[in-house]
Amino acid sequence: MKIKFCYIGIGFSVAVVLSLFSCVGGEKTTEQQLLSDKHPSLVLTPSGVSEIKANLGKAPLFDQTFAAVVNEVDAALANGIKVPIPKDLAGGYTHERHKTNFFTIQKAGALFQITGDEKYAIYIRDMLLAYAEIWPTLGKHPAERSYARGKIFWQCLNDANWLVYTSQGYDCIYEWLDESTREKLNKELFRPYAEYVSIENPQFFNRIHNHSTWGNAAVGMIGLVMGDEELINWALNGLDIKVPGDIVKDNDGGDIRLDGQKEAGFLAQIDHSFSPDGYYTEGPYYQRYAMYPFLIFAQALANKKPELGILDYRNGLLIKAIYALINQTNSAGEFFPINDSQKGMSLASRELVHAVSMAYYFGGMDPELLSIVEEQGRVPLNNTGMAAAKGVAEGKAKKFQYKSLELSDGAAGDEGAIGIIRAEDLTLVMKYAKHGMGHGHFDRLGFLLYDETGEVIQDYGAARWVNIDHKDGGGYLKENHSWAKETVAHNTLVVDKDSHFDGKVKPADKTAGTPYYFLGGDAVQIVSAKETNAYRDIEMQRTMAVAQVKELENPLVIDLFAVQAPEGTRYDLPLYYMGEYMSSNQKFQTNNNLSPMGQHDGYEHLWAEAQTKLESDIFSMTWFNKRKFYTVTSAVESGDEMIMTRIGANDPNFNLRRDPGLIHRRTGGHTVFASLYEMHGSYDYASERPINSFTSIENLKILHQSEAYVLVQFELKTGENYRFAFSLLDDNESSKHVVETPDGELQWKGIYDFNEYNK
Repeated sequence: MKIKFCYIGIGFSVAVVLSLFSCVGGEKTTEQQLLSDKHPSLVLTPSGVSEIKANLGKAPLFDQTFAAVVNEVDAALANGIKVPIPKDLAGGYTHERHKTNFFTIQKAGALFQITGDEKYAIYIRDMLLAYAEIWPTLGKHPAERSYARGKIFWQCLNDANWLVYTSQGYDCIYEWLDESTREKLNKELFRPYAEYVSIENPQFFNRIHNHSTWGNAAVGMIGLVMGDEELINWALNGLDIKVPGDIVKDNDGGDIRLDGQKEAGFLAQIDHSFSPDGYYTEGPYYQRYAMYPFLIFAQALANKKPELGILDYRNGLLIKAIYALINQTNSAGEFFPINDSQKGMSLASRELVHAVSMAYYFGGMDPELLSIVEEQGRVPLNNTGMAAAKGVAEGKAKKFQYKSLELSDGAAGDEGAIGIIRAEDLTLVMKYAKHGMGHGHFDRLGFLLYDETGEVIQDYGAARWVNIDHKDGGGYLKENHSWAKETVAHNTLVVDKDSHFDGKVKPADKTAGTPYYFLGGDAVQIVSAKETNAYRDIEMQRTMAVAQVKELENPLVIDLFAVQAPEGTRYDLPLYYMGEYMSSNQKFQTNNNLSPMGQHDGYEHLWAEAQTKLESDIFSMTWFNKRKFYTVTSAVESGDEMIMTRIGANDPNFNLRRDPGLIHRRTGGHTVFASLYEMHGSYDYASERPINSFTSIENLKILHQSEAYVLVQFELKTGENYRFAFSLLDDNESSKHVVETPDGELQWKGIYDFNEYNK
């Protein structure tokens, strides 16, 4: 009898579920029934292999991937087995050699199953015996910079990566091996290895974090291969041990509280790391990285323990998380660089190649996913990959429909969110989610803006050169803390030159931004959220609208940042635009003798290249990037300044990009920063012809600002006037509002009003 998996709330254990007869509808199955002895059974299965063999030559995308992997692995076989004594950090020879080894083991296992050629099995066996030979001789990795040092790699995280991939190759040759070799590998390599990344390093294994997800999957998958129930239980439910009650630093310098983890294990990771919408609290870059162990272990559990119904857990959350991740990309398929993110990571990553095909196979054969598979240009060598490749070959692919949506954060979906608005070629992202634990940045109410060319207004991402040994071994640079995480590095408000939450993770993790209003899919799309905890006695609310204006060639972005604060508060509102300055309606005074703008909170890395005391009612600046023109128009108050900045001060090793920025500085109390972002025109390099290179905005005024309302009016150069009014306190769609303006009353019903205004 199979056990039906029932979701009974956050944080339950498998042991509890297996004891709930009302949930399973019958008696508990035996351990012998729970664990099949058939191999392969993790990702590849006997029936899956048969399906692949039967369809070789019929699915070009699979055939191309298969041929490429054959060439790659055959070259590795010709190069021989190399298992060096570990010594290097990421990017160094030994690190990259062992990394190549585990990828090759996994791929060689798939090729052995598909082709039946024993040379692949022999290679895996001999490689594993070589690791079994050196494992007992290895102490901790000589590099001492990790909170949980590995043996083969500098951190347990990479050791877990090795085990996740290697267990798949081992599974593929398990029945081919003679019994004595299996016993040797199980006892002398794999069981000690699993114990090392778990009970010997509980600070790595027993917490909620992407590192631990890899650890849980690693121990669970090798446990499934060996039929080791104890390892499987550790993986699913965490370790039932007391972890020492001290604080250590993670690899990025963040605090890890070793005594605070009440729940751990794979199921707790799913419970606490994802919102009901599938948003991962560390952000899309780390969601991409963590999705592989989440999905590969889930697929192994689906094959090996189908009675658990893991892919149905939390209403199919893992499949939903793949869709959430796909939706967090720009027009180039690159993930939004929220939190610690390296720019350029995209849907083409190996993790997403596996994830998208898996979502297609297990999630209902959605033809829209096939268009992404086509763009990826390769598939995993398993039955999910074959199914996706067959779907593409049969012409089933439909274009993936990216939509405006709000992705909630927090396990219950009540701890902030990110808002994503899409209109034509424009994508606007506003962040008001949780901090993101140790990988979070201090940028509540920050935003990013894209068009079809890429970034228009950027988020810096992380200060790191992943796997590039030149840059501190490929790890996070010290500037990640002193610059990339600080508030001034982002497009959001800085008060009194201090970062949100004073740059401290612990208080930032306790709260989230508050979603106020989200409207997607209309001619006017809006995202609005509040932040009341970043600074003491200061309330912030940002409202951004993407509006179709018939006279403009592209949608217009309206940005209203309302602040309630004591008089004399100093505000800096940065804007990191991509491209080259063209012109402004204000005259800037350049600084020939540059000095850093401050000593801490990120200001120490900013040069003030030029500044101006704003002298008219509006500030306007146009820049150029990738054949297009962009203009920001901002309403001005008396005493406002604009500072043209550039990143790079106090950076002797040139670790930071020299990107430009613009800071709107103001001193006051309750206030509203109002700006418009216009994308316009083009430039053809061949003909040297600019088209529509100047802004269409003539004027921008704040007609009303209070704790309850904000109302702005902008005028086009063609004479048309538009008004945008927004209710900051009443989000009832049926409420009626009246606001006094210099031209009389404005009345409307609902949260907002946007209309052309005729004087």
